[in-house]
Amino acid sequence: MSTPRIAFVNAAHDGADTLKNFRRELDADLVEFHVTEGTVPTDFEFDAAVVSGSRASVYWDEDWIQPTREWVGEAAERMPVLGVCFGHQLLADALGGTVEGMDEYEIGYRTVSKTRDDPLLDGLGEEFLVFTTHSDAVTELPPDAELLAENDYGVHGFRKGDAVGVQFHPEYDMETAESVTRRKDDLPAERKDAVTDGITPENFEKACEAKRLFENFTEYARSASAAD
Repeated sequence: MSTPRIAFVNAAHDGADTLKNFRRELDADLVEFHVTEGTVPTDFEFDAAVVSGSRASVYWDEDWIQPTREWVGEAAERMPVLGVCFGHQLLADALGGTVEGMDEYEIGYRTVSKTRDDPLLDGLGEEFLVFTTHSDAVTELPPDAELLAENDYGVHGFRKGDAVGVQFHPEYDMETAESVTRRKDDLPAERKDAVTDGITPENFEKACEAKRLFENFTEYARSASAAD
């Protein structure tokens, strides 16, 4: 079966590590669009799209956010789309959901629970460990969307048609998890130390279970492309 061609919407401001992590996890031909630098896709000649995390909020007034939102919203009507963290929030916003700031960060290895069976989460347990880092959340799902996963901080996964989002970061390795934590200037040192103390080989190995969703997504993208 052919390798899917995926538009990789890289919303990280320093996108090299983000691209590296997704290239490692996605068995696909990734065509990168570094949207924070103004490179937004202009067509939909792809088998699927993936939207990365970002330090931005979807409600910020930055020149690249609105055109990216518009492209993602239309892409979701044409092809499978996976949003991760900011990408999950942007996808929800583009499809009519609501994203709001939280009172605090969710950061570190956290347990997430499935709320329903879904092909994206095939092979994952009813509860699974993931690395999280976010201070915004999807507080209202898009119309007709289905909740896929949650924890006590709120929505961690949803689906609307072929568009799916996850709040957590299945692509992170231990180095990325630690460096992202250490860069949080608005978190006290004690909180950052507690998070990095939890970035252990044991927790990372458990969290690797969630990487299965990348295999599930690319397999679905292959099948959808073959059916066209």
